[in-house]
Amino acid sequence: MIPPKQVQDILDATRIEEVIEEFVTLRRRGVNMIGLCPFHGEKTPSFNVNPARNIFKCFGCGKGGDAITFLREHENLSYIDALKWLARKYNIEIQETERTPEQVAEMQFTDSLYIVNDFALKHFQEQLFDTDEGKSVALAYFKQRGLREDTIRAFGLGYAPEQRDLLIRRARATGHNIDLVKKVGLCSQDGGRDFFRGRVMFAIHNISGKVAAFAGRTMSSDKTIPKYINSPETEIYIKNKTLYGAFQAKKAIRQQDECLLVEGYMDVISLYQAGIENVVASSGTSLTEGQLQLIKRNTNNLKILYDGDPAGIKAALRGLDLALEQDLNVRICLLPDGHDPDSYVQTFGGEAFKTFTTDNAKDFILFKTSILLEETKGDPMRKATLVKDIVSSISKIPDPIKRSLYLKECSSLLEVSEQALISESNKLISTLLKKREEKAARQPSAASDSPPNFGGYEWPTDPPSVGDPVDTAPVFPPRREGEGMSRSDEFQERDIVRLLVQFGNQVLDKEGVSIAEFILVDISESLSDFDNSLYGKMAGLCYDLLLEQKTPDQNFFIHHPEKEISDLAIDLLTSPFDMSHNWEARWGYPLQNQPIPDLNFDADMRQALDRFKLRKLNKLCNVLNPARIKAAAESENMEEVIRLMRIQEKLKSTRNELAKKTGTIVLP
Repeated sequence: MIPPKQVQDILDATRIEEVIEEFVTLRRRGVNMIGLCPFHGEKTPSFNVNPARNIFKCFGCGKGGDAITFLREHENLSYIDALKWLARKYNIEIQETERTPEQVAEMQFTDSLYIVNDFALKHFQEQLFDTDEGKSVALAYFKQRGLREDTIRAFGLGYAPEQRDLLIRRARATGHNIDLVKKVGLCSQDGGRDFFRGRVMFAIHNISGKVAAFAGRTMSSDKTIPKYINSPETEIYIKNKTLYGAFQAKKAIRQQDECLLVEGYMDVISLYQAGIENVVASSGTSLTEGQLQLIKRNTNNLKILYDGDPAGIKAALRGLDLALEQDLNVRICLLPDGHDPDSYVQTFGGEAFKTFTTDNAKDFILFKTSILLEETKGDPMRKATLVKDIVSSISKIPDPIKRSLYLKECSSLLEVSEQALISESNKLISTLLKKREEKAARQPSAASDSPPNFGGYEWPTDPPSVGDPVDTAPVFPPRREGEGMSRSDEFQERDIVRLLVQFGNQVLDKEGVSIAEFILVDISESLSDFDNSLYGKMAGLCYDLLLEQKTPDQNFFIHHPEKEISDLAIDLLTSPFDMSHNWEARWGYPLQNQPIPDLNFDADMRQALDRFKLRKLNKLCNVLNPARIKAAAESENMEEVIRLMRIQEKLKSTRNELAKKTGTIVLP
């Protein structure tokens, strides 16, 4: 088997549009991509690829799934072979092992680490917002740095007070395993003191939004105390594969097709608050291959922002060949002396920042060439070394057309013949390919073909594929025997499940709870009354997750081992229609009464809940119909008549209020 961690590494690196484009010609339509379906004959494209969610769906034949599903269907591969195919594409080394009882326990262990971090996040935020010390020290600091409360909450900022063991005592009191608290680095190994004390706290989220680690900035002026300390690396936090702000930024990066890279936490947060949301931070470390793959999953365009001092310039040149190897289009922007992104945007504002970084960004290769040329004037030997350095960087670019254009441009700048640069580049490429072949030859052969436990569920030996093609994509799952609902009734339950799948982990600003918590607490008594058993099952799965202190997200359902659940999730997350951004961008007609659909989940959820409850009330009103009251009257049971009439009156009154609120006409 392939260890679960490596499965996750493969899925994290995979961009579904890159996989499918090897077999299908796609063109962009809005935020999605479309093409002719490879699974059935068609002349008008109905095959939809959603890069943001890493899924595909054909609205003609009904097939849908993730990159693994596509490869299994299109290339007739097994689950394991599909993973191997993706691993080869994204240069991920895998080594299969036999699954042991300990590895089963490891999956449970990983979930436990996230639970402990969630507890710590709530603790730090309570200390920030609900204590006098937190308000006067940490909250005042954040507000002095120009942060609003909504921004502070969005990024999970908090405060660890200067107390020896406050977090440990609260962890024990709430039943948390202290060994796990030690494991994630929240306390000392002897369990005697908190690791973070007297510091403002920054939650570090993974790409799916789970809290993987923390960073703490000291509030002390003592120079001997480290300014920042971080959680240690664990099974859920690998620093060189983590970018601060990636979870918050991924949607904006895709929409704008560009990622801004900065160095510090406050740089990310200040830019995000100023409306520049496509920004992540390397947290003071050199860029790694894992971090760059995270960026490439969302865009091919990377703009790196550095301070304009000599140290910043050297940092800009250090280690960026890795970005070129990932075939990223890298641009460099040096900020004016004395400014970092945080200070610049606080001083001049978001629009000025956008203008400056747009006007002053330079292509990385040409930037590097011009900077190094200044240092080698009049020194032929140093210039020869420079030429080799520049050509070495260009040789890392996989695209031969890009390489050719850069060599041509640099030939002019360096005053060296283009043929000489091409010859040097070919030597370097030949050497690189030889090393890769030698490395591949040393890799052990694969041994097992049993799929791993993923997402907390045991895959069957050969996971089922998407069902047989149908004439059109089904709007609803097949109705169970005996289920005679009208389509309008069924829609209400489907809409509740859609919200749970699509937005279940989104947090409501006003209530401070997730969409899933809000919905399921409100309808908990109706979970057994869903008329469509599959919709009821989906809602029940979400409820069980909440009881385990987990929040449902899209990947939980997309990768669920039960085919009917994963198929329904794909249906709920895809649509043959996209909202056209041209109405606003080209014609100047923005939405007048609500945000765009992806940001309208609060109002959408409240309306769906009202309609769901209206449907249930209407059903109750029909149960207590005049025939039952007449039967009670004929039996001369006046107490029962009065009771039924009062219930009927109350139900109708509540139903009519909801109908008025939702703008629904209800027949008497």
